[in-house]
Amino acid sequence: MKHRQYKNPVGVGKYTGLLLISPFIAGFILFTLYPFVCSFVLGMTDYRSAGEPKFIGLENYKTMLSSENFRKALGVTLKYAAILVPLKLIVSLLTALLLNLEIKGIGFFRTAFYIPSILGANLAVVIMWQYLFTADGLVNQFLELFGASPVSWYGDPDASIYIIILLRLWEFGSTMVIFLAALRDIPRELYDAAKVDGCGCIRSFFSITLPQIKKVIFINLILQTISALQEFNAPYMITGGGPLRSTYTVGMLIYDEMFKYSEAGYANAVSWVLFAVIALAVGLMYLVTGRRERDRS
Repeated sequence: MKHRQYKNPVGVGKYTGLLLISPFIAGFILFTLYPFVCSFVLGMTDYRSAGEPKFIGLENYKTMLSSENFRKALGVTLKYAAILVPLKLIVSLLTALLLNLEIKGIGFFRTAFYIPSILGANLAVVIMWQYLFTADGLVNQFLELFGASPVSWYGDPDASIYIIILLRLWEFGSTMVIFLAALRDIPRELYDAAKVDGCGCIRSFFSITLPQIKKVIFINLILQTISALQEFNAPYMITGGGPLRSTYTVGMLIYDEMFKYSEAGYANAVSWVLFAVIALAVGLMYLVTGRRERDRS
């Protein structure tokens, strides 16, 4: 019995793949690549909302390097990321380890721990957070129970950054879920064999768990670093960047220059420096991780 052969129209099979991905390509060019290039060009201009762009080369970047306001914002951003990211990874991993236990009602606790990530820094959460850290708020009342002096969270430049850090640390649900998925993928036979060999929980954690989820740890490290370096919402809504700009991040600087002072050229230049800082941080992480893998092999 002969099978009838069907021939595609000329060119249909050849360009079908390109036709299917054309909406993505069009969207990428219009909404990602084009704004990306325009931002780079505007960063080299003196552009205000009431005038035409005037090409000035690298003047915006020179002004930025000599600006105490920019250096302060960059220092706050780096400090914020350096404290938040390790704490968030540790808390998320420890919570995921607890939620990986097979106990009754564990599904409820998994949902409860994830809810803060859904809420985010919305108005209700901001109002609650502001009340917690007032002079007579719940945090200071808790400290007084142990004989500690109340902390002026909104008046002390050294303490105010920790309000933002604690809020973002509270929203560890998404990182926790990624860790939890990785933990549940670890073969149970590895732990059974370790138990037979006399390994305790701590030894099993460092010898089995950490090596098995190291790639997931690295992914979470990258994602949380990128997110922390772009921080804007929480300090803008809770502290407004104060006191004395102790919570004033680079994201807030870009916003102010763009919408408050109408310095679109300078704001785009700052955004490109922030992009370079993020790219450098991620690149260093990949470099260090890749070197360790080569050394082990």
